[in-house]
Amino acid sequence: MTGSISVLGFGLTVVGVGIGVGLVFMAFINGVARQPEARSALQSVAFLGFAGIEALAMLGLVLVFATPV
Repeated sequence: MTGSISVLGFGLTVVGVGIGVGLVFMAFINGVARQPEARSALQSVAFLGFAGIEALAMLGLVLVFATPV
């Protein structure tokens, strides 16, 4: 088998990030649907959650290239 197993790990990371982003925005949409006047407060929290999840994805990408082959 040629290649690095770290690429497989990053693929799993991307799947997890996709699920996480979906859950964050699902909760945001659900919260806005229940209480529309809280949209501005919920929007900032949703974007912070999105940024945190994407930062973990970037960290995973860096680790893929940092591991020796």
